[in-house]
Formats: sequence, structure tokens, C-alpha cells
Amino acid sequence: MRILTTHVGSLPRPDDLLALIRTREQGGATDPVAFEARVSAAVEEVVRKQVTASLDIVNDGEQGRPDYSTYIKDRLTGFEGESMPPIVGADMKDFPEFAARRQTPAFEKRPTCSGPIAWRDFAAVEKDIENLRRAAEKSGAERVFMTAVSPGQAARFLVNRYYPSHDAYIAALADVLKREYAAIVRAGFLLQLDCPDLGSGRNNQFQHLSLHEFRKVAALHVAALNHAVADLPPDRMRLHVCWGNYEGPHHRDVPLRDILDILLTARPAGLSFEGANPRHAHEWKLFESVKLPDGKVLIPGVLDSTTNFIEHPELVAQRIVQYARLVGRDNVIAGVDCGFATFAERPLLDPRIAWAKLDAMVEGARLASKELG
Repeated sequence: MRILTTHVGSLPRPDDLLALIRTREQGGATDPVAFEARVSAAVEEVVRKQVTASLDIVNDGEQGRPDYSTYIKDRLTGFEGESMPPIVGADMKDFPEFAARRQTPAFEKRPTCSGPIAWRDFAAVEKDIENLRRAAEKSGAERVFMTAVSPGQAARFLVNRYYPSHDAYIAALADVLKREYAAIVRAGFLLQLDCPDLGSGRNNQFQHLSLHEFRKVAALHVAALNHAVADLPPDRMRLHVCWGNYEGPHHRDVPLRDILDILLTARPAGLSFEGANPRHAHEWKLFESVKLPDGKVLIPGVLDSTTNFIEHPELVAQRIVQYARLVGRDNVIAGVDCGFATFAERPLLDPRIAWAKLDAMVEGARLASKELG
């Protein structure tokens, strides 16, 4: 049995589509029909490219979204408050000169929650599903996933100014977002729940908390997520956790060992996490002592999503084999640390290099499969 390959979600968007997204995010007028047609065409193209690259589990590349978290602001009621700037991470505060040199996004709206949350435009979810369904059918893709923001991550970027407590806000988000989750699974796709709040949240939103206090927050977020997906089969879901998809010090990242037990209580069978960048590449050794629960599958990042280095396929193979020898080859899928274009306006990688890195992963998985026998 060969090692399967996938990625985390976002892939570079065409320049003309990026321009349309920028206009919409800045409040400018766009032709809705023309925009939807361009998104549909971009999804079809990006799915075809993934299939051509021999990726096994593909998606829509999040082509029509400005980012992976705040896309819900336009689909739900309650997000009419003032836009809040991103929180400066604890690691960046230690290196202010470096932080000052970082690129400031031209658009990135993060309105606060100022009213009750409810669906206003669920048709947008259905359009996403239909675009991906049609593209997968045309390209012959057999394994397809779709990303969706988790309650905890939504709360991280869209700050609460309405609900009486953080707990109440998380519960409200879970109760609303569960409809999106169910629709994705019902469409026959794998559901990927994006949960950077469980890792990256420690460095920024919850940097003031002790580790014990942060673990309580993480457990609360996982419990809310489990509630939202209680009726969905675990093997149709995977959870993605990361420590922030940016080049930076990351020396304040919470170690995987301090949150792994909480992550493994989540209902999704798949666990996608960073395994390639220099701050977390060593953490595969945790699985020498941590037994992977029955039914769980690891999707470690074997490509760094913040550097334009193209990993050597033999390095990719080594990374895969490290995990496979500890948890079993059937329980490992090769993945990427995070998205290649997490925020539409500021992709981290040159688009051609991003695709070349994916080619290296496919070749590395082939080599690992051969080595594992």
C-alpha cells in the first residue's frame, strides 16, 4: 500500500481573481455573476492541476475566499462591528525590529461580532460545494476534501463584542457552523476543520495565560468542535492545527507535547499538523511514547509552507518514514505544514515554486512507499 498525499487547503490564486477578491474586500463593486464564474473556473483549474500533479486528496484551493477564517463574516449575521487589527504575537514582541519589517496586508478585514450569529447566505456554502463537485467530476478526482473554520479559530480572528463570555461565543459559533460541516460531509467530501487556535492561539490571543489556563481553553474549543460534529463519522473528517503560517521566530510556540493529548480527543480521525519547519520538525519523536488511538491517522507536514526552498524528495521520504515506522504506514498521509496562500493578498510562496514543492512531496511519498515495502 502506497503512502497517500494531500495538502492543507489554500493554493495560489490567479492574479485576476485576486484583484476581484481585493475589490470585494475593500467594499468596491463587482459583478456577482462574473465573480462566481471566475471562481468556478479557478476551482476547476486548480483541481485539475492537483490531479495532474498526482496528489491523492485534493480540494478547491480556497480560490474564492480571502482567507481560511474570516470568509464567514460575509455569510453570517452578527459581524458588523469595527475591524480589529491582528494581535502581535509574543514571539514578534521579542524581536520588534523584525516584526516592523513584515509585510502589512493591503486588505484583511476582521470585523468584531456585534450581534447574534445566524446564517444569512448559506447559498455561498452550497456554491462552494457545487464548484468543487463539478471540478472533481471533470478531473476524475476520487478523494476530495473541503476546509471549514472551527469555532475556536473563528473566535480568534473575529473578536467577540456581543456575547456575555468567550464560552457563550464559542457555543454560538459551534451551533451555527455545524450546518456547514454537515453539508460538506453530506456532499461526499472529507471535512477539514481548521484549528490554528489550538496551537497558534497560545502565541497571540492567549499569550497572557499560563500553560494550564491555555490547555483549559483548548479543551473548551475541542469540546465545542466535537459538539458541532457529533453526528458526523470521524473517518470523514480531519483536523488541522498549526502555530501560525508565517516566517518568524516561533520560539514562543506551545510544544506539540503540551497539547497532543487534547488534540487526540477531537472526533475527526485525521490530525494534520506541522512537521517540517525548524521549530517543530523534531516532534515526530513524541510518537515513540504516545500511542496513536485506534482509528486515528496522522497527516504530518513534510513540506514547509513558509519557505521557497524546494525540499529534496529524499528528505520528504525520510520525514514520512519517521512517522510510518512509529505509528504504522497505514496511519500516515503525507501533508504540508499549512496553506501555500493562507491569505489571498499575501501568498508566502511563488506560485510555481509551490507546485514544485508538491511535486517533490509526491516523489518523496513514492520513495517512502518503496522503502517501507
